[in-house]
Amino acid sequence: MIDYYADAQRRGQKEFRSCVSQGEHPYLPRLDDFVPQDYMTNVTDLGTIQVPAELIVGTRTSGRTNAFSRGFMPLLDSQTEFATKWRDLCEAHLAEGIRDPIKAYEYLNRFYVEEGNKRVSVLKFFDAASVTAQVTRILPERNGTKEIELYYEFVDFYRVSKLNILEFSKPGSYASLQTLMGKAPGDLWTEEERRDFTADYYYFQKAYNANRGSQLVSTVGDAMLAYIKIYGFGELRGKDGTELKKQLAKVWEEIRLLQEDLPISVKLTPEEKEQGILAKVLPKAAPKKIKAAFVHDKTPAFSGWTYGHELGRQHVSRVFGDELETTAYFNAMDGDPLQTIETAIADGNTVLFTTSPRLLPASLRAAVEHPEIIILNCSLNKSHRYIRTYYSRMYEAKFIMGAIAGSLAGGNHVGFICDYPIFGQVAGINAFALGVQMTNPRAKVFLDWSAVGGIAAATKRLTDQGIFLISSIDLPKQGEKDPRFGLSLVNGDKQVNLAMPMWKWGVYYEEILRQIRDKSFQTEYKESSKALNYYWGMSANVIGLHCSDRLPDSTRKLALMLKDGICSGLFNPFQGPLYAQGGKLITSSQQTLNLEQIINMDWLTENISGSIPAYEQLTPVGKETVNIVGIDSSESAPGGRGITI
Repeated sequence: MIDYYADAQRRGQKEFRSCVSQGEHPYLPRLDDFVPQDYMTNVTDLGTIQVPAELIVGTRTSGRTNAFSRGFMPLLDSQTEFATKWRDLCEAHLAEGIRDPIKAYEYLNRFYVEEGNKRVSVLKFFDAASVTAQVTRILPERNGTKEIELYYEFVDFYRVSKLNILEFSKPGSYASLQTLMGKAPGDLWTEEERRDFTADYYYFQKAYNANRGSQLVSTVGDAMLAYIKIYGFGELRGKDGTELKKQLAKVWEEIRLLQEDLPISVKLTPEEKEQGILAKVLPKAAPKKIKAAFVHDKTPAFSGWTYGHELGRQHVSRVFGDELETTAYFNAMDGDPLQTIETAIADGNTVLFTTSPRLLPASLRAAVEHPEIIILNCSLNKSHRYIRTYYSRMYEAKFIMGAIAGSLAGGNHVGFICDYPIFGQVAGINAFALGVQMTNPRAKVFLDWSAVGGIAAATKRLTDQGIFLISSIDLPKQGEKDPRFGLSLVNGDKQVNLAMPMWKWGVYYEEILRQIRDKSFQTEYKESSKALNYYWGMSANVIGLHCSDRLPDSTRKLALMLKDGICSGLFNPFQGPLYAQGGKLITSSQQTLNLEQIINMDWLTENISGSIPAYEQLTPVGKETVNIVGIDSSESAPGGRGITI
């Protein structure tokens, strides 16, 4: 009979020598050495479960520590009683399998054996994927660190899924996976779903390692989540190893991006590229005609947001003339948005602007499948390598509008209606409230949401409270002159517009298309290893503010002065001291919020009456939008998504 013990012992001795040479502890880690005794009282019985063999990393006490290498391979002499028992277990495993569960403690999703070290050793030697175990979970004290908070996200996920194979390195990933699987936060997984997902996970892990994923610091779970975001979980089902390996190769830059502590590079202004001497002297070749598609989720007649982008498309068509051909595709969300994008590509368009965050998943999938096509999505703070995102710093205009509202409110309060709790919008709410506070410290801002029952219902809820000076987000649609957009004085069915922020999408698209024409856009991608987000503002002239002649001259002068200060960089709306609701200090008087803090806001200033709505309160479109670019723990938790400027 083959002496499996001798083979296992050789592996253990090799591992032992390697650890010693690298200055590492060569034996099994002991749980008692690094878990405080008072933690042992805060435990949960998980019952008998399947434990991933790779996550069994040590022993509870020092009893058998020195009998094994760090990888559970035996070290003791082959003539010992220990070796005899190991061989007996080996024969039992080969004959009928090891059936008796081990006993183990779980701490931070690592397992430490109390009874059954030799069983684990034999099973690991034969590369078993999992081990049956009676598990007691030790819950660490919450201290706000990334490691502990991420573990508690895992605990919440385990409660509904009973899956312990997945590990993520980014906060919010467990909740994101739950959403991508089509489940609400508390929905339980069925046994069939758990079994299918586990099988697919191990197939994916094999393909991931075949692409040298083990050399990355990101986890298999990170990579699998990135894959599902692009292709969907259904695409993973039934894939053989060869096909899966090819798909992973296509998205490898997206997976490599997960290693970055600061994966997003945010561009605050258009970058001007210096021309070389030859470029200035030599005659310029006639630019190649660009065919650009604008893919919208709705129509201009139905959506003011779509109408604004459509005006931007018409602007660049006039500016570029024969150098540019544009086509608009509407109602992409009525069917399969990916098919609409594929149609635009088949029509010969080489540049695609997808103008809604809801189109982000389809845009990403198309960009992976068509690397020769330039695709940009109108959203904020998404770390995807294959597409770029663009958005405007509307909070700058909102701050000025707040200052105007405060100066007009007198002893009354002010209303603010927002649409969805997504990146950029909470900054706009808080900027408006800070503007009100600057000119009228006693005024409160009453917050409501159009995604909870519609814009008319939100307006009525405010006016019923005696609030008639309201900032609304409802953009005018094609053919309408709707005074509800911006800051208005509401009197029954009549509304008088006082100040209106402007999304100048034509200017935005013009600058991006110039960069594409001049090749600087393409060069920037090659020179960067990060996801590129454009977040331009008033200084780039992509945001404006129109003030009504009804405003007092002094108020209009104040608005102009604030705009000049913001554009020159001399003034920032989020300059401290800043306090959140409940009096919590956000930043002192000597500090100003950085860009990451502004984008990731999930708090409201102290002078706001209202709250961020619960997910269940939102409309179906609101939920869909929040699923993709909503503020949540994935972005706002400590150690969350990082950005560089």
